[in-house]
Amino acid sequence: MSWRASGLKAWVVQRITAVYLAVFGVYVLLQFVLAAPADHDALVAWVSRPWVALGLLVFIPVLLAHAWVGIRDVFMDYVKSTGLRLAALSATAFVFLASGLWAVQAIILARMA
Repeated sequence: MSWRASGLKAWVVQRITAVYLAVFGVYVLLQFVLAAPADHDALVAWVSRPWVALGLLVFIPVLLAHAWVGIRDVFMDYVKSTGLRLAALSATAFVFLASGLWAVQAIILARMA
C-alpha cells in the first residue's frame, strides 16, 4: 500500500498522536487523582518541572495535529463546495495556530514564574 494511498499518512498520524495523548492523559489524570496540587502555586510548580513542561510542550502540537486530521477529514467528507471547504479549513487552521501559540506562551510563562 502506498504512503499516499487512501489517507494512509493521515491514518498513521491519527494513531500515533492518539497513543501519545492517551499516555500523557493517563499520567496527568493519575497525577491529579493521587497527588493533586493544593493551590495555584503548587500547580505552577508542577508545570515548571522540566519533564512536565516538556510533556506539555509536546502535547500541544500533538493534540493540534490529531484534531487537524480529524476535522480535515470531516470537512473533506461533508463540505462539498471547494470554496466553503477552503474557508472552513483556513479558519480552523488559524484558530489552531492561535490556540497553539497561546498554550505555548502560557507554559513558558509558567516556567518563568
